[in-house]
Amino acid sequence: MDITLAIVITVVVVALAFDYTNGFHDAANAIATSVSTRALTPRVALGLAAIMNFVGAFLGQKVAHTVSDTIDPPDTNHGLIIVMSGLIGAIAWNLITWYFGLPSSSSHALIGGLVGSALAAGVGVSWSTVLEKVVIPMFISPVFAFGMGFLVMLALLWLFRKANPHKANRGFRMAQTVSAAAMALGHGLQDAQKTMGVIFLALLTGGYVGANDELPLWVIFSAAAAISAGTWAGGWRIMRTLGRRIIHLDPPQGFAAESVAASVLYTTAYVYEAPISTTHTITSAVMGVGATKRLSAVRWGVARTILAAWVLTFPAAASVAAVSYFLIHGITQL
Repeated sequence: MDITLAIVITVVVVALAFDYTNGFHDAANAIATSVSTRALTPRVALGLAAIMNFVGAFLGQKVAHTVSDTIDPPDTNHGLIIVMSGLIGAIAWNLITWYFGLPSSSSHALIGGLVGSALAAGVGVSWSTVLEKVVIPMFISPVFAFGMGFLVMLALLWLFRKANPHKANRGFRMAQTVSAAAMALGHGLQDAQKTMGVIFLALLTGGYVGANDELPLWVIFSAAAAISAGTWAGGWRIMRTLGRRIIHLDPPQGFAAESVAASVLYTTAYVYEAPISTTHTITSAVMGVGATKRLSAVRWGVARTILAAWVLTFPAAASVAAVSYFLIHGITQL
């Protein structure tokens, strides 16, 4: 087998492994609120999320192209080593934060990993893409989700102020089936595309596709299947953090948080082509709806821990990726 083809296959396998970890790491994004409010049972919620993740992966390619434009590796085996090292950095950070139950961003771990390996190798990084499509949305999307979560929850409280609480909760539990599905669809739309972008970057670096080519169908299908399988595997540690430790949600709060987060995901994917964090978005929306109750209802100590993980994600993944690059490059001499 040609050495370049062997490395491309290895990179694709590693990319799909990242996609799988993304699925079980971020499964909580779509289902934690629905499970915590008892709108859905855990297995039903996981099944719904897995199916909608799969479907969402086929709904667009703009985010994938943004990811593939992040770095400019040379069209050689050395370039493939750079891409693979970036993936290893992202996977390592996903596993670390999953172990400690911290809902960090797989998206920023991936971009951070690619940037870290590129810097270690001394190749070009598209800083304008990183700044405009990653860094700025990284700060704006959580703030927007928090504010909109707060406002939407206030609107729901006013609209249903005279409703029977029991009937209202039952209605919102049913509505959460729709909002959870919308959240999972948005997660598939955003996160599966990031893996597609990395696989396309590997194929481009290996010379198997052209820069203006469409994503091959097998790339879309495999990325969709990997994230769906990972979602089905579940992420129970993070689910507890998102669904219970930040705030105890009721059905109206869960519906509001999921609806706001899903709207942000669709807008950024189709309008801004930005690979934003589904984790940041839903967590901020949960905090926003919780703050309408009273500010003390949100466990800000847990929120600070999550914020610390957010801040560390990019540099931590970049550091692991850089070390991985030096090790792989040193061993293979590629």
